Amino acid sequence: MRESRTWKLFTIHAKLTLVENTEQLLENNPNNARDIPHTFAPEPVPNNPPWGIPVAIGLWIFSVLMILIIPSIFLLPYLATLNPAILETEALIEFAKSDRTAVLLQVLAVIPAHIFTLLAAWLVVTRNRKFSFRKTLGWANGGVMWWHYLVFLAGFMAIAATVSHFVPQQDNDLVRILHSSRKVAYLIAFLATVTAPIVEEVVYRGVLYSAFQRAAGVPAAFLLVTFLFAVVHVPQYYPSYSTIFLLALLSVTLTFLRVWSKNLLPCIILHTLFNGLQSILMVADTISGGAKPHENAAFLFNIFK
Repeated sequence: MRESRTWKLFTIHAKLTLVENTEQLLENNPNNARDIPHTFAPEPVPNNPPWGIPVAIGLWIFSVLMILIIPSIFLLPYLATLNPAILETEALIEFAKSDRTAVLLQVLAVIPAHIFTLLAAWLVVTRNRKFSFRKTLGWANGGVMWWHYLVFLAGFMAIAATVSHFVPQQDNDLVRILHSSRKVAYLIAFLATVTAPIVEEVVYRGVLYSAFQRAAGVPAAFLLVTFLFAVVHVPQYYPSYSTIFLLALLSVTLTFLRVWSKNLLPCIILHTLFNGLQSILMVADTISGGAKPHENAAFLFNIFK
């Protein structure tokens, strides 16, 4: 009886030791995950996700398609009411960018686009409810303190102010959208603060970075995620090169925070703080009757993904 109890205690101790060693192995080199017996493999962690590069790229493509397709669907009923109908492609594109109702409908469509993207990401991250969404992405501070966010925010704003002083922002699609109406400006402020930081960070620093980091290493994942995040936004801000540069810098900052903390939550917090500050400035300027509500929000990024 005593030998049986001793053997059980020995077995439990051996399993606990194996799990601890496995977690340490994954922490030091996530690529070793394939060599770990499935029976004793721990639950997924941010640097050892239960998805690979093909799934990550597929989710990224899906997120882009949602932003392209759903606004067009929202716009179709309104276009059908026009008399005479707009048939030429160039005229239709110009109408979609200049008509206030058309712009409002397209911006409003970003909400369901973000919801569908987040739902798809949830299915990928949880493997259809098999794993925890928050634990798999990393829902801890990872050693990031509250004052770190202030340092990042202040440093970025100082660089942004310097860049904008020497290279002023040029006219672009986002500026024209903000000029269309106050309703659009308020809606953009909501999207930028509430939905965009979560959706974009889950897709880029969550799903994409985790998969490429495990397969190709941190430097390659860092460069790839930064590039994809920036290149998707270029059409919105071209030819405002200063804005594109600052957007790339923001992506570098957020990805660095992901590497440092090994968690996604700090990235979402900093992204929300940044967009929220810009949104407050924009809304305050709009309420005060500013003629150009975009000037205090020149670096309001990451809205349409």
